[in-house]
Amino acid sequence: MLGSLYLAYDLLGGRYGPLRLLTRAVTYFVVFGIGYALGLGLFFGLVAGLATGATLAIELNRAARGLNHYSLPWEALFSSIRSAGFAIGLYPTVGVRFAIAFGLLATVGQVVAYSRNVRPSMDYVADRRPRFTERQF
Repeated sequence: MLGSLYLAYDLLGGRYGPLRLLTRAVTYFVVFGIGYALGLGLFFGLVAGLATGATLAIELNRAARGLNHYSLPWEALFSSIRSAGFAIGLYPTVGVRFAIAFGLLATVGQVVAYSRNVRPSMDYVADRRPRFTERQF
């Protein structure tokens, strides 16, 4: 499925279209889902990978188009979606009380980071060559 998305993207040449967003979301879902599943189990990997992949794809797609970041309420929504994915993924392992507490604290922590200009797209530049900014270093 991932290969067909890349082929369709290449053939259709949609640089900023919905296919690019979908390709990004599937790629991030696979990468984060596998990473999470290796450490925290298959269920957590599926749920948290889906939430992380979808929200990061939306945020980074906007940055790739050269647009400014979303407003804080939208970023808070993305944070709560990611945190809900983490809480749902943790629920079978740690129970409902810890999962809810973790989800709420993760949302608050991400919103605080967003309010201080720490976001996934803060140093994102669509470029073919690798680079490190001073902030990344």
